Amino acid sequence: MKQNQINVLSQEEIDIIHNHTLDLLETIGIRVDSIEAKELLRENGAIIDEKSDYVKFPESLVKEQLKKVPDSFTLWGSDGTYKFDVNTKSVNFATVGTPVNIYDPDHKKGIRKTVLSDNVNQIRVVDSLKNIRCSHVDVWPNDVPYLETHYHTIRAWAEHSFKPYGLGCYGRIASQDMMNLTSIIIGGDKELINRPRLVGFFNPTSPLMLTKILLNGLFIFAKYKQPTIIAPAASAGSTAPVTLAGLLVQSNMEVLSSIVLTQLINPGTPVFYSTMNCPMDPPTGNVAWGSVETGLITAGAAQLARFYNIPSRGPGAVTESKCFDIQNGYERFMTLLFAANAGINYITCAGTYESSLAEALELLVIDDEIIDIINRGREGINVNDETLALEQIKRVALEGKNYLMLKHTAKNTRKEIFVPKLADRDRRGIWKRNGSKDIIQRAREKVNQILESQKGPGISEGVDKQLKEYFKEISSRNMDFFRKAEDLDKDKDVKGISGLEG
Repeated sequence: MKQNQINVLSQEEIDIIHNHTLDLLETIGIRVDSIEAKELLRENGAIIDEKSDYVKFPESLVKEQLKKVPDSFTLWGSDGTYKFDVNTKSVNFATVGTPVNIYDPDHKKGIRKTVLSDNVNQIRVVDSLKNIRCSHVDVWPNDVPYLETHYHTIRAWAEHSFKPYGLGCYGRIASQDMMNLTSIIIGGDKELINRPRLVGFFNPTSPLMLTKILLNGLFIFAKYKQPTIIAPAASAGSTAPVTLAGLLVQSNMEVLSSIVLTQLINPGTPVFYSTMNCPMDPPTGNVAWGSVETGLITAGAAQLARFYNIPSRGPGAVTESKCFDIQNGYERFMTLLFAANAGINYITCAGTYESSLAEALELLVIDDEIIDIINRGREGINVNDETLALEQIKRVALEGKNYLMLKHTAKNTRKEIFVPKLADRDRRGIWKRNGSKDIIQRAREKVNQILESQKGPGISEGVDKQLKEYFKEISSRNMDFFRKAEDLDKDKDVKGISGLEG
């Protein structure tokens, strides 16, 4: 029997959250920082408060657009040979795009700024793992110009990975580049629309704001029907109500309003109902992703996503630990287990630590094994004539047999018992003779083996030529061009718009 799904809300409580969400969307609304988005909403019945930029969403508008969201879709790899299905019942695992530092035991601080070669290595490691199905711009390449980042990372993905790839909806210019570059790689826009390769990230800014730069990108991702993660990242007590129920209401407002926009832009656009919400840590005011409350919030979001019949996304393997200690281990396992057993359909953050600001390739392979363990747990205990082993019990009792001697044991051992490859189960003497290695050292050895042997699909000479030609246009732009193209040239305050400060 499989494990029961974790539910933290009753059906009545889900209805209460849903109804209050609709009421607040209609009476208070969401601040929408985009003329293009506001006009589209106005044309479809939304009410615009010009003084505050808040947009009120009539209940009928929300309900009608939610009907258009697909409950399943398929993600494809760069050359079309790899794919996996996302639906409201599947559980898939992926990485996430936030780390700006990477573990480096040879560095005097044990950690350093990430560079493009780290990004390439991360893509290659993910491509070789069994359970982690998709990578994103997870390792930020600090050694390439900000406005060129998407070119270098997409090129690296196309050359080194057979799996899909994820990027942020960061502006219309960069997002259109992403579509054009991927179309060059895979053979055209039609192929990209029909068989999506990219996962977009769209982050409402809590509380209750959809920012211009991300809305600009959302229009592009929706136009090409690339599945997009709608992911508020509120902190209970600072950017959302401290009560988890209040946070779920606010987050639901942010997610549903964003989903309405995707369906108005292009009906049938696939989306993930997502959460990256967590509590504030009261003593420090920092985020506490590696907390039990994060697990509860994630489970609540999973239930709401099922209520709307939309695939869900949530965090797992998240921790605030700055090293590879017991805290790192129990927080990442706890949040992964919560998300998987809650039925989140796309679980991200594998390979990260320190509030997902740091990456360790070693953690990627460890997380892949933890996922194996969690998947085995989710299978539960199978009870039938074969597994009850009644005849074997009788034989051992009446014939003096040992279970190790029985064919039943040989036949069923691998089916019943998961054998880890990284965890050490030897006695101390053998462990010492093998070098007294901890799991990080063993994981490092596996990473090295992968990097020595992994080969991606590569890039043809013709595609390489087209990508290099397109790069000339990208590299010719400056920040003034970017700001004008994104309608940011009149914005005096760009604080909080990542990459535009200074």
